[in-house]
Amino acid sequence: MLGNDYQGQDCALARALEVVGERWTLLIIRDAFYGVQRFSDFHTHLDIPRAVLTERLNALVTAGIFDKAPDPAHAGRHQYVLTARGKDLWPALHGLLTWGSRHCADNSLVFRHCACGTALDDNGTCRHCALTPEPADIYTEPRASRSTARTDRVAAALRSPHRLLEPLATG
Repeated sequence: MLGNDYQGQDCALARALEVVGERWTLLIIRDAFYGVQRFSDFHTHLDIPRAVLTERLNALVTAGIFDKAPDPAHAGRHQYVLTARGKDLWPALHGLLTWGSRHCADNSLVFRHCACGTALDDNGTCRHCALTPEPADIYTEPRASRSTARTDRVAAALRSPHRLLEPLATG
């Protein structure tokens, strides 16, 4: 089994990978930007084993990427919300989504600037406003050329325009 540290590597990238480089971790963070906050929604949308999801969420809380708070709608359950440190991952995540769209398969969502509705370019910039909006000022909408066969609550909620970081209404 591979370790999750990069001893001997005196590099900021190695340190960052120690936090976000485990399998599933970036998908969990992506879903948090999309508004997923509940364990059950992460589990269902990602098809991730419960034990792995528990381990990844705990590691992200320990690393200061997520805050874990009681879920006011469900006694005994928790919500996982990106911290400021976690939100700082948006440019890297957007860059990976862009790279994946360019070289692997189109992303199923388009990212638009809330203020004007313009699609963000590959650098995350709104060309109309000439600025790079913060995640809370970006919304997603389904890409017209992409359909999804997924039927889980998160996938269904993401079929409508949705502001990043705003909790998804998954019922």
